[in-house]
Amino acid sequence: MKNAPIYKATLSHIIGCILFIAIFIPTVTRAQSRGTIEVVKDPRIDTLANRRANLKGSTGVVYAHTNAFGSRVDGFRVQIFSGGNRKDAYDTQARFKATHPDTHTYIIYNAPNYKVRAGDFRTHLEAEKLMQELKGSYSNLFIIDEKINIYKADTPND
Repeated sequence: MKNAPIYKATLSHIIGCILFIAIFIPTVTRAQSRGTIEVVKDPRIDTLANRRANLKGSTGVVYAHTNAFGSRVDGFRVQIFSGGNRKDAYDTQARFKATHPDTHTYIIYNAPNYKVRAGDFRTHLEAEKLMQELKGSYSNLFIIDEKINIYKADTPND
């Protein structure tokens, strides 16, 4: 034990360690405590979020909801145009409407492309029939499955 090192702690070292522990420990414990968050929002946001979820069908449930046209169900449309030029999309729609005035058309903008889709067909066979008619007039025709509009028949109120 003659050669054992002797550690002499000075008073300033001891006070420094105590101060470090006194400052550091409360800071660490305060950083780990749980807080509360208060969300202030308009209740209409929830309504809009629910409507969007229903439109996208994100619930996985087959549904039909009512809109201005009637109801929306799974069906098919024929895509007759896809491109980045808005004017070309509207020109294609007008050209189609001139030859098929009774068929509804839809322009969809999915950045950066415009898409023109025609028809509200319940079966793939109906969509394929229109596609065969259009083969010579339009290039790049596709049958797209999506929610379609079912239009209410105008019935007299007798």
